[in-house]
Amino acid sequence: MIFQNKNIAYSVRVSRRAKRMRIAIYCDSAVVVTLPLGFSADSAEEFIKSKFSWVTKTLERFKPYRHFAPYRSGRRDYKKFKNQAKQLALEKIEQWNKLYNFAFNKINIKNQKSRWGSCSKKGNLNFNYKIVDLPHRLVDYLVVHELCHLKEFNHNRSFWELVSQTMPDYKVLRSELRHVNNPIP
Repeated sequence: MIFQNKNIAYSVRVSRRAKRMRIAIYCDSAVVVTLPLGFSADSAEEFIKSKFSWVTKTLERFKPYRHFAPYRSGRRDYKKFKNQAKQLALEKIEQWNKLYNFAFNKINIKNQKSRWGSCSKKGNLNFNYKIVDLPHRLVDYLVVHELCHLKEFNHNRSFWELVSQTMPDYKVLRSELRHVNNPIP
């Protein structure tokens, strides 16, 4: 689509579960419009036009992070890199948990579209297999983040104080991780 002398390439995805139109922008400059069932491609173009300012600003903001974009996806890559991701997670957890000494249950590697990691109420630590594509400083931050959820299960002040004990620059790292493709911590 060309709008105000700027070319915005986008793809359209139709979802049965979508209740409203949505735009997702990834750091590799991919723009995806998700439409609920029954919406036309014309409505996607009108939606992009209505959000043009936000789309162009977001694309500009992601420019410095394009080289981080993980390119892996799908079941085949998940099977191929799952063990490597688990080994990386185990090494980082061992390294950082020496400082925190938190008890945890299991470590799982998952194929998630929207998360880098999570911590369950049962004390399970879950990580996306795509962590193998991240710079080690971001994996360190991600592991510390999830470890700290073992003690503080939300993002309150106490949680961030725990994180800052080992990651004083956590705000910078968190921002970087948020700009890496889709998953967020």
